[in-house]
Amino acid sequence: MTNALAASARPTRPTIGWIGLGIMGSPMAENLIKAGYQVTGYTLEQAKLERLAANGGTAAASIAEAVREADVIITMVPASPQVEAIAYGEHGILENARPGALLIDMSSITPQTSVDLAEKAAEKGIRVLDAPVSGGEAGAIEAVLSIMVGGEQADFEQAKPIFEALGKTIVLCGPHGAGQTVKAANQLIVAVNIQACAEAVVFLEKSGVDLAAALDVLNGGLAGSTVLTRKKGNFLNRDFKPGFRIDLHHKDMGIVTDAARNVGAALPVGAVVAQLIASLRTQGDGGLDHSALLRCVERLSGQKVEG
Repeated sequence: MTNALAASARPTRPTIGWIGLGIMGSPMAENLIKAGYQVTGYTLEQAKLERLAANGGTAAASIAEAVREADVIITMVPASPQVEAIAYGEHGILENARPGALLIDMSSITPQTSVDLAEKAAEKGIRVLDAPVSGGEAGAIEAVLSIMVGGEQADFEQAKPIFEALGKTIVLCGPHGAGQTVKAANQLIVAVNIQACAEAVVFLEKSGVDLAAALDVLNGGLAGSTVLTRKKGNFLNRDFKPGFRIDLHHKDMGIVTDAARNVGAALPVGAVVAQLIASLRTQGDGGLDHSALLRCVERLSGQKVEG
């Protein structure tokens, strides 16, 4: 078979329109480019568009331009209001994407927002998956994200090769909104885990124990976790450069507490941690990594907190 015939025999990869090139979105889009996808992206920050272009993507001047010719549209923005802002209206995704396109929203939003988006998109002939992720900035860079998906099986199967370029654990969790529900549970677990680690760090330090040694041995036993593995350096070095900001975890805790209230599930520990995260924001720490929950425990323990 000639090279030309071999190339023509290979399945054509779908073209991708990407909206939202933040801490997570930029490396995720770049991983798709590395995997051979043609990515046209749009975001509000010119520097992020220049980064996309420098890595082999195409920068668009508007949402409409980014999605008009795309087979698959992926959105990665902070919260429900931003998803609604980019999806609806004259200049939004639904008015400018072509019928038959697949819209994959990888933002972390309320389950109801995902359900509403799927219903309104169907009226335009556009299919939708909600596919929030877990793994933070490191997981996005390393393409090892956990991706929890809600939507139709056939759409999930079509999107799976794209997901495989972004993550390692990829699961269809149920109908529209199910991915967001699982992500809300994920954020509950992560927040409580970080809080427990932060309390342990302060306890160990006040007890005069070698913190690095203690965290190593703890992480090798039942107390070990992905959170401790990923955040150990943050705790040791008081390095709270945002991989996932307190502001965003505050939003996610609002989602999970509201959703739990709607289904009648009690979250006694989660509610306390949600309040601790809220208190960090009022103290000016909202832009820090969520491992900065350590600062909250330090303040409660009477320790001086730098910055």
